[in-house]
Amino acid sequence: MRFEHAVLIDAEACIGCGLCRDDCPAGNIVVEDGKARVLAQDCIMCGHCVAICPRAAVSMTGFDDEPQKIEEPMALDENALLVALRSRRSIRRFADRAVEPAVVERVIEAGRLAPTGSNAQDVSYVVLQGAGKDEAEAYAVRLFRRVLPLAKLVSSLARRVDVGDRFFFKGAPVALAVVAKDEVDGALAAANMALMAEACGLGVLYSGFFVTATRFSFSLRRLLGLRRGQRVVALLVIGYPAVRYRRSAPKEPAYVRRP
Repeated sequence: MRFEHAVLIDAEACIGCGLCRDDCPAGNIVVEDGKARVLAQDCIMCGHCVAICPRAAVSMTGFDDEPQKIEEPMALDENALLVALRSRRSIRRFADRAVEPAVVERVIEAGRLAPTGSNAQDVSYVVLQGAGKDEAEAYAVRLFRRVLPLAKLVSSLARRVDVGDRFFFKGAPVALAVVAKDEVDGALAAANMALMAEACGLGVLYSGFFVTATRFSFSLRRLLGLRRGQRVVALLVIGYPAVRYRRSAPKEPAYVRRP
């Protein structure tokens, strides 16, 4: 985590129920003399103790947002979710319409709320719009145009590809780079963001080719502000779609093993 945090327990409010102790994945809480006590401040700061306490006796320092009380557990409609997942398509044709800043922030917020290994919260985001987006795409286009002749020697698909000026972002108004050291952390955040984007009426394209370009172009990495050890795990191209799909596409059955 980037900031220092501490777990605090209000002894007057604590009723010694042991819920925080039993739910702590780090075994960092004990109950003594009817009160909960934190053993050390080097835990993963997951916040389970804050979330589970029935008396709000546990708090954590160093965070801007206050915990929100959950009156009733939220439950998604499983049928509606399955229909949404089945009907989603990668969008490559976008309307000439800006994405509102508040919508972009909501998509990023969905990524921020994704789980991370050991609660590292090590995922960051680069918002590409306007001139910055055009410059990033231009770097990637130049790189791919250099390697395309070699790819055409071994791939029939590459022979049909035209790396145009909008090859990566398809003219969409916004591209969001998901940056992380851990690939799983970044992928979980990107999945949350894609779902939120579609819930906001946006189309989404995962630009895997752009992710590849960031691994080979120093100029592109510098433009994105990537530090040592950081990598672009996913690039979400988002915008309002200019196409409507009228039915789901066929998928092969799941390959499942049960040893």
